[in-house]
Amino acid sequence: TKMLQADRSTLFLNDEKTNELFSRVAMGDSIGEIRLPNHLGIAGAVFTSGETINIPYAYADLRFNPAFDKQTGYFTRSILCVPIINKDGKTIGVTQTLNRRGGPFTEEDEQRLKAFTAQVSIGLENAKLFDDVQNMKNYNESMLESMTNAVITTDDVGKIVTCNAAGLKILKVQGEDILEIMAEDFFTGPNTWIIDKMKQVDESQESDLFMDASMEVGSEETEDEEDTRETLSVNVTFLPLVDAEQKKLGSLVMIEDISTEKRMKSTMSRYMDPALADQMMAGDDGSDMMGGLDTVATVLFSDIRSFTTITETLGAQGTVEFLNEYFEIMVDCITSEGGMLDKFIGDAIMAAFGIPVGHEDDEDRGLRAAISMMTRLNDYNQTRLDKGLLAVDHGMGLNTGKIVAGNIGSKKRMDYTMIGDGVNLAARLESACKQYSAHILISEYTIAKLKGTYRTRYIDDVVVKGKTKPVGVYEVLDYHTDETFPNLMDNVNYFNEGRKHYRDGNWDKAIKSFQEALKANPNDKLANTYIEDRCKFLKKKNPKDWDGVWVMTSK
Repeated sequence: TKMLQADRSTLFLNDEKTNELFSRVAMGDSIGEIRLPNHLGIAGAVFTSGETINIPYAYADLRFNPAFDKQTGYFTRSILCVPIINKDGKTIGVTQTLNRRGGPFTEEDEQRLKAFTAQVSIGLENAKLFDDVQNMKNYNESMLESMTNAVITTDDVGKIVTCNAAGLKILKVQGEDILEIMAEDFFTGPNTWIIDKMKQVDESQESDLFMDASMEVGSEETEDEEDTRETLSVNVTFLPLVDAEQKKLGSLVMIEDISTEKRMKSTMSRYMDPALADQMMAGDDGSDMMGGLDTVATVLFSDIRSFTTITETLGAQGTVEFLNEYFEIMVDCITSEGGMLDKFIGDAIMAAFGIPVGHEDDEDRGLRAAISMMTRLNDYNQTRLDKGLLAVDHGMGLNTGKIVAGNIGSKKRMDYTMIGDGVNLAARLESACKQYSAHILISEYTIAKLKGTYRTRYIDDVVVKGKTKPVGVYEVLDYHTDETFPNLMDNVNYFNEGRKHYRDGNWDKAIKSFQEALKANPNDKLANTYIEDRCKFLKKKNPKDWDGVWVMTSK
């Protein structure tokens, strides 16, 4: 910025996983990110072409997208954008400079920025190489130390060179008791079968697994210490260690303790969420949690649309097969964000984020899961359409609020679940997706706690059935693409303008704004709903006590 006497400069790097250009910016005490598709705008054009673009008058160039200026209030005059190219000739990002003081950017400015960007590329390459090496080292060390299984390695002569923290704990030894000791001198007596297996693997250079074996750990009684010997049930994996040239380096032994506690935990995890099983096993008997927990959580409901039509075409066996495929995808989205699947209710899913273990960003986790569920559903639908099957549609509602979670039922049959107003509102929002032509609706209570930035629009103030206090409802649009929701920001701006006039009872102005939103996206059914079913209806009715709140008459 200083070198080119410009207003501002931005370094955009390409994220190959998402095909987005991103830049990190200071946001108060934290660091945020700006992200945009790597083929859009001036930055996208430079990234995809690998050619420098110098625009003296931004608004005269069709490639310039004025939406960002509208959003930020900034006025862009001139733009100089240069690709960042690595030593392999690959474009890895762009440097963009705006508004040179005193006139457009010159050819000399281009050459200076290119030279500067070449140095940036070298710096980025060196930083990435160092990070990759350091990350791999940290990853390997962290992975070994975080594992619950014992991992022991020997060198090419059979000396034990490493044993992770879990190994010391499972084997009931100190580091000096096992490290730098020959394996055959450590695994003695009833454990000599381990040496036999290691020799077999060393000779065959093929891995081997020994299931549900007995292994003695601890030490015999001495004058100074008591007898700590214990027999464990273990699964043991034996692996040969070789270098890139297949030269023998030694052996790796991984020991999994499957004694009583682990057997019980494994069994429980088949019937309930693994996180819940973990927390129950961590306590004496889990009675506090199972007796009832009053907490705040983010609840997610999802439900398939037109499920009856789908079942009629599939039949009983096909329906079960379809649901298993669908639930497999959706549950993976939930659990990957640390959510707890509460239950399946027919074709619906009830899940929560914040129980039994809470996180600082449970609201974001829940919303990310919902966005992922929509994205994955679109991919799943493509495979169904390719097979000549019907596409699947579903709606989701999220709410953050107080709930009661615990084991509810009879003495003969109990179920860990959650109840309360926080749960009910999430269910109402899921159901409301139909009348709002939406896929993801979230409450004002959830949006108030979100830490990330999402593309949303404030669509209504609603009094749900059975309540008297209105709740702000937002539609989340992050799963959309330019094809599924064109001119998104223009549409949102006009829609928000229409909602303001709507709340003020100015029906004609509201209709005009919603019509502009429809011009931006002709497929916006909600904007059409506001014109036909709300504004025109209320204009005729002319309510005297209008406060901008819509009252739901059904669940």
